[in-house]
Amino acid sequence: MNKTILIVEDDENIREMVRMALTSFAYQVITCDNAEDALSLISQSKPDMIIFDIMLPGMSGLEATKTLRSDPLTQSIPILMLTAKDSELDKVTGLDYGADDYISKPFGVMELAARIRSIFRRVEKGYEPVSDVVNVADLTINNNTREVMQDNSQIDLTFKEYELLFLLIRERDRIVSREELLQTVWGFDFLGESRTLDIHVSTLRQKLGDDADNPRYIKTVRNVGYRFVGDQQ
Repeated sequence: MNKTILIVEDDENIREMVRMALTSFAYQVITCDNAEDALSLISQSKPDMIIFDIMLPGMSGLEATKTLRSDPLTQSIPILMLTAKDSELDKVTGLDYGADDYISKPFGVMELAARIRSIFRRVEKGYEPVSDVVNVADLTINNNTREVMQDNSQIDLTFKEYELLFLLIRERDRIVSREELLQTVWGFDFLGESRTLDIHVSTLRQKLGDDADNPRYIKTVRNVGYRFVGDQQ
């Protein structure tokens, strides 16, 4: 059965262009011009992927993404963001709100199709969680509720910060390369976006009270990647 993709874009020309392109790639396509109608539709029938424009009338694509990620019934739906802005802030904000990837306007049909295939590959590959609740060092990670506790105090992490921390903890017996972190958490197949990883590691360290020079949790392995060392103290 062909996968269903929901396009949420208020520009009729772009919406129709994307619809025709994805239809030609054998996807089933549904379209909306606002986030409110999209959320109503999703509550009735979940698509296999959602493409949100960031700037929408009324509720933004960012707000809609955050809403979907906060609901256990929809939090795993892959989301691709469209943005007319090519700024690092827009990209990082979209990813923090839970988007799986982004593409900046104007974009080519082949690039869009490649991004979609990449996201579907990651989703289908997936992985088995270590367990529902992981206790390591002074951290408790509940993989059902996506809550992180540090000495009985909750740490408020963004969607991607949680994904990053959980991956490092899950693979704490080895160094996780920058390429693997980018590919697994963000889906990037190239190093041009590695600044996104650095920003997230930095904010994650701040929230955990970690020190890059004397790490309690996340150790930088120069020119290679990162490793969780909290269980080695």
